Amino acid sequence: MRPKRQLAMVFDLNKCLGCHTCAIACKTQWTREEGMEGMWWTVVNTLPGQGTPKGWEGMGGGFAPDGRQRPSRIPGREEFGDAWQFNQKEVLFEGTASHLEPRNFKGEKPSWGPNWDEDEGAGEYPNSHFFYFPRLCNHCTHPACLEACPRGAIYKREQDGIVLIDDQQCKGYRFCMEACPYKRIYYNHVQLVSQKCIFCFPRIDQGVAPACARQCPGRMRFVGYLDDERGPIHKLVHQWKVALPLHAEFGTGPNVFYVPPLSPPQVSATGKPDPSKPRIPLEYLEGLFGPRVREVLGVLEAERAKKARGEASELMDTLIVYRWPDDIFPDFRKDPATL
Repeated sequence: MRPKRQLAMVFDLNKCLGCHTCAIACKTQWTREEGMEGMWWTVVNTLPGQGTPKGWEGMGGGFAPDGRQRPSRIPGREEFGDAWQFNQKEVLFEGTASHLEPRNFKGEKPSWGPNWDEDEGAGEYPNSHFFYFPRLCNHCTHPACLEACPRGAIYKREQDGIVLIDDQQCKGYRFCMEACPYKRIYYNHVQLVSQKCIFCFPRIDQGVAPACARQCPGRMRFVGYLDDERGPIHKLVHQWKVALPLHAEFGTGPNVFYVPPLSPPQVSATGKPDPSKPRIPLEYLEGLFGPRVREVLGVLEAERAKKARGEASELMDTLIVYRWPDDIFPDFRKDPATL
């Protein structure tokens, strides 16, 4: 089923602060029920890094070029990084421990968490580098999770293409978790169902932007319909073509797009910059966003230079977002406090 319209997001990675406000906004609104303690439907990882769950890019899933589903596996709770428990009682009331110590669901010292390698990145001094990378369900055009579910519990909304899971129909088989190449579906070990980002559809239905986008202080999350030629999503994805999908080779047609990060030049041991060598390797960015990365970065550099010279640049004006919320999610400007 193809929806009548498709909602999408664009993340401008040049404006992500790594503050995790989006993750906390989502967490406090949607994942407060029993069994959801370790869920982060939207998460901000540091790249280069292992991500959440750990090593998700190598777990498989999605579709091969011939349309067949690629082999995959279900990530474990340790790879996601389960919600930790702390020995507050021992420290605060019993005096039997001198400091707080985290423990995972097994009661053991954790070996991973959602942002375990935050701010680590890659490279060697003086050319170390990293960038922040928000992720959530991509609400794909061709969702591998939907095709994998034997219960028919996963569906795309006809009016906007949001991919949802029917909790009443789900029996927790977790084939969806296995099939999703982005590993953005969680398993509720208490309720025994799969759960994931719902694109804040109750807010969308009321004309309110998703919590992660509305609360973002960096104004880097654009929300809108792909077919709206006047909106920022269509312009960034289809007109200027500077917003790219993550791992398009997975074959699911993700509807979350990224403006790739610009990079300072590498410097020599004496501090001399070399403009021909970006600090973030282009090969790494191409591995994430495909072969058009060089072209896109060239467009961004050229438009930024125009703006610096005082010339007009509609692309830069769009990415800067002078008017909030009109310029960033024009169809979902309503203040939730007024509902």
